[in-house]
Amino acid sequence: MKEFHHVAVLDFGSQYTQLIVRKVRELGYYAKLYAPEDIEEIGHPGAIILSGGPRSTSEPDAPDIDFEKLQSFCCPVLGVCYGMQLLNIKFGGTVHASNRREYGPAALTPQVREGLYEGLSASSQVWMSHSDTVDVLPAGTKVLAVNQHGTPVSLQWCEGFYGIQFHPEVTHSHEGLRILHNFLLTAKELQPFHIEDFKREMIEGIRKTVGDRQVVCGVSGGVDSTVLAVLLKEAGVKVRAIFVDHGLMRLNEGDEVRNNFHRMGVEIETVDCAELFLSKLAGVDDPEAKRKIIGNLFIDVFWDTVGNAEMLAQGTLYPDVIESASNAKSKASKIKTHHNRVDRILELQAQGKVLEPLAELFKDEVRELGKSLGIAEDILQRHPFPGPGLAVRCPGEVTPERLRIIRECDAIFINQLKEDGWYDRVWQAYAGLIPVKTVGVKGDERSYEWATNLRAVISEDAMTADWVDLPYSLLRKASHRILNEVKGINRVLYDISTKPPASIEWE
Repeated sequence: MKEFHHVAVLDFGSQYTQLIVRKVRELGYYAKLYAPEDIEEIGHPGAIILSGGPRSTSEPDAPDIDFEKLQSFCCPVLGVCYGMQLLNIKFGGTVHASNRREYGPAALTPQVREGLYEGLSASSQVWMSHSDTVDVLPAGTKVLAVNQHGTPVSLQWCEGFYGIQFHPEVTHSHEGLRILHNFLLTAKELQPFHIEDFKREMIEGIRKTVGDRQVVCGVSGGVDSTVLAVLLKEAGVKVRAIFVDHGLMRLNEGDEVRNNFHRMGVEIETVDCAELFLSKLAGVDDPEAKRKIIGNLFIDVFWDTVGNAEMLAQGTLYPDVIESASNAKSKASKIKTHHNRVDRILELQAQGKVLEPLAELFKDEVRELGKSLGIAEDILQRHPFPGPGLAVRCPGEVTPERLRIIRECDAIFINQLKEDGWYDRVWQAYAGLIPVKTVGVKGDERSYEWATNLRAVISEDAMTADWVDLPYSLLRKASHRILNEVKGINRVLYDISTKPPASIEWE
């Protein structure tokens, strides 16, 4: 996407930074994340947002910003939490280090009813997360809003430079998106974000990058790789779409994948290597080790299959890039290694042989892109499925017997969701295996068998997720069928964990 007149979000390490990017895009503008030290790479932004962060501005090595460069962009700037404190210092004020951390809801009272606070209520809830607070305000600073104690929580230092001591991007700030939208409206050069424009630029970029080289595209049947394959076809480049059946798919999924691609007119090659993957995973129970084995072996199979293909295309999305935190400059903590970020991929990237056209999109944006490419709704609305497959739903060692149990439990659960009209109301659902045997009773005899966990979540982009309050009747029917039809299971549990602190997948 062209960097001209977009929203540049400078990441000072807040847990909510990526959510700022997400919300700006929801408001209709293109946003991208940058490290503060990469300010020279921003180009020509239409607006800049300085995120919050866990550090104190009083620390000797606290994150900083090239203030002269920031001013040279001549566009509106919004400092959020740490960003506001940093700007206050840059304009000549001070910040007071407090021993008490203010975390949670607070009352916002605007002192003006224009600009950032146009159309806001006289008082509304906002979400705080800070320990320091502004102390001395530079001459000429306007206090735009205060909290319930009369403490300034929103400032304007000069034309176009604003600060807020709360998080407008979270739902706990009830009118936060209105404040964020009002800020973006002050950026007169900002251009609206349209997926059709994005598609055209991606296609142009693909053609320019690929040229007459051949692209190897891995497909799994998931939304990301499906949209990628159709996008490459639309771009008219030479592509081989390869479906690696690693033996970690859901029940009958191989046939479903082949049928769907046939419907879309995309020819795919199938490589059956289930035995190879299972042999390499034998005896391995560490989650990170399993992911790396699968990721590296996946690429090995690709290159053994295609020989001297010049490029590899991947359906990597923005949350994948952020969560892996593979960039050494990133301040995000590493959650887990994404399968598209293993060592072999990073080596290929260094050689300029990796193409990731979707790497700046969130999941719902990929679906919107797929719709513009003419992909059928039932294919686009398939629940997300992890690249490492059922291996991440099988804590401990991955064995054929454990995979059988997971497949059968999962098929029953998914079918029940569809029968009861809940499949399309859920973002992702699955059944996994809990590697603990428990005592039960079957046929008047003692049983000692595994437990399965059912999980159903709602999310927009996998950055956060909440569990779905499914009807008891649905859960009862699914549980009854699993306990009666799946050999090796005598207990069914429903996972009611949110992300964070839990992840969507078990590993």
